[in-house]
Amino acid sequence: MVSREIKIAPSILSADFARLGEQVAEVTTAGAHYIHVDVMDGHFVPQITIGPPVVAAIRPCTNLTLDVHLMIERPELQLEQFARAGADILTVHAEACPDLRKVVEQIKGLGVKAGVSLNPATPLAMIEEILPAIDLALMMTVNPGFAGQAFIEEVVDKIARLRQILDERGLACELEVDGGISAQTAPGAVRAGAQVLVAGSAIFNRRESVGDAIARLRASLGGLTD
Repeated sequence: MVSREIKIAPSILSADFARLGEQVAEVTTAGAHYIHVDVMDGHFVPQITIGPPVVAAIRPCTNLTLDVHLMIERPELQLEQFARAGADILTVHAEACPDLRKVVEQIKGLGVKAGVSLNPATPLAMIEEILPAIDLALMMTVNPGFAGQAFIEEVVDKIARLRQILDERGLACELEVDGGISAQTAPGAVRAGAQVLVAGSAIFNRRESVGDAIARLRASLGGLTD
């Protein structure tokens, strides 16, 4: 049994942008913990998604934590704008930050929680030294850039190794997973040690309401949490 709270973070990348505010309100009512905002710049990843104005637009729609995932090059140039727009967590990619510690310090200086993400092929060694300074470590379970990709099972071992490091050091850093999370893949990620589950198409889809989708994701974890 996992003796920690498991949080659900719906990714608005898969939401209906024609009624984005409504969908954010719906997942808030349905019991989500975070709203995950995927920001892509067309350089670090192929797609272009959203910027600070969209974060500012959804901020009044929810009292939940806005978990802003910056899949962008040179994130240090954009951090202040996203913080002003209402981000509660700013997560940057280790691969995009030659001076990662400086970027983390910049995030903290803005009064925002700091997260660092790793792509599936990036080794944990890239972030081991920075773990005591961050609030969230995000393990990508797909290659970033597109919604609806299949979960990469090989990352489960990496999640478990990071969980062991965090526990052995007594660190409060949350372990988040993002990519291909569904009722089928979430239990394995949680057993490995994930605490925050980012889910996009598993929650925002045409088959069911967001409330039913979140309930189904929670039900898949039955027996794994307190």
